[in-house]
Amino acid sequence: METLKTAFAAKLLNIKAIKLQPNDPFTWASGWKSPFYCDNRKTLSFPELRNFVKLELVHAVLEHFPQAEAVAGVATGAIAQGALVADALNLPFVYVRSKAKDHGMQNLIEGELPAGTKVVVIEDLISTGGSSLKAVEALRQNGCEVIGMVASYTYGFPVATQAFEEAHVPLVTLTDYEHVVAEALRTGYIAENDVAVLNEWRANPSEWKK
Repeated sequence: METLKTAFAAKLLNIKAIKLQPNDPFTWASGWKSPFYCDNRKTLSFPELRNFVKLELVHAVLEHFPQAEAVAGVATGAIAQGALVADALNLPFVYVRSKAKDHGMQNLIEGELPAGTKVVVIEDLISTGGSSLKAVEALRQNGCEVIGMVASYTYGFPVATQAFEEAHVPLVTLTDYEHVVAEALRTGYIAENDVAVLNEWRANPSEWKK
């Protein structure tokens, strides 16, 4: 697993899916300022890498959640990845919106799963875990049994770790913050003095200001 985390980190850096801007921080949807941004949805534009991600997500599901009877993707970032995984496993697929549509059927969950279905959730990225776990709650309220989540990347914030533990959702990820930063430093993608800034941010992201 450690080899996979390093290998996938290198691939993300290679396509510049990782943006490290300590001197020009991003603003997340949460309002947090961040010197670090991961857009692993870019992997969808590179067929060989897209296939790599699909296969590794599939392997993770088979290894950790072999009892899965269906796959759910979290909108919008994990819809494509979730559909690819479901197709490879020949399982039903649904995706979960962040909020219900305000027209038509006003669905929160797009697709159909019988109550009691054992579902594995696919996510592209875990930050605080809030949106991911909202999708889990929607599936549970729909009568499904969420057996776990597989994500491409996690920042590994303690608040997310605690939230997943409290929600009783096992989480498996293909790579994470530590492996990306280590590989970025090793390859010269960032400089040694950038690491201190990144680690300072990660220690208290909600309060960090450049």
